[in-house]
Amino acid sequence: MEQGAAHIARADPVLGAFIARHGPLKRARPEFKEPYHALLSAVAHQQLHARAALAIFGRLKAACGEVVPDPRTLLALPDETLRACGFSASKMAALRDVAAKAVDGTIPSRARALRLSGEDLTARLTSIRGVGRWTVEMMLIFTLRRPDVWPVDDFGVREGYKRLHGLAAQPKPKALATVGLGFAPYRSMAALYLWRVADAPKGDFAMPVPGCLQADDTF
Repeated sequence: MEQGAAHIARADPVLGAFIARHGPLKRARPEFKEPYHALLSAVAHQQLHARAALAIFGRLKAACGEVVPDPRTLLALPDETLRACGFSASKMAALRDVAAKAVDGTIPSRARALRLSGEDLTARLTSIRGVGRWTVEMMLIFTLRRPDVWPVDDFGVREGYKRLHGLAAQPKPKALATVGLGFAPYRSMAALYLWRVADAPKGDFAMPVPGCLQADDTF
């Protein structure tokens, strides 16, 4: 933590001062450890309000009789069952593709994923219906705990940088990518702090980020 904070501070003294004032981030343990589980949940939650998504995903788990549906179990479910859970036709197709890619090995196990580079994982996983680069980046940060992920398309990261530096508009992804080069190899830490800035009330950056703080372990 200290080494990463010092490195970020050298690259961006404003963010470094924020980090020094607020101290270490503590993050909740990942809800899922396996990439398949995280991606299935992410796809199920897309374009839905969090409460509605939890209810729909809960019905899916109940229909499969498992905490997280096994991919073969999910593939065997009829359309009627998935529709009854609340999934649209496009969402059903995406869920089935996630399950199929878990069966054929496109989605690696956690042990295998830890041995693959972020670029390799992104290339593999964005071939799945409903899984884009942002979804993979969130999995890399929150499930696999990769230390050097920089989600330049993320609204919260861009908004946090804008607010912290008093900019009139959010930086464009290309410009933010250039900024992030200075944070490497601690870009995930920088992103987490920028989410904290973005989620805090204006003028009060002391508020916690839901899901990123509420500690179990220090970043």
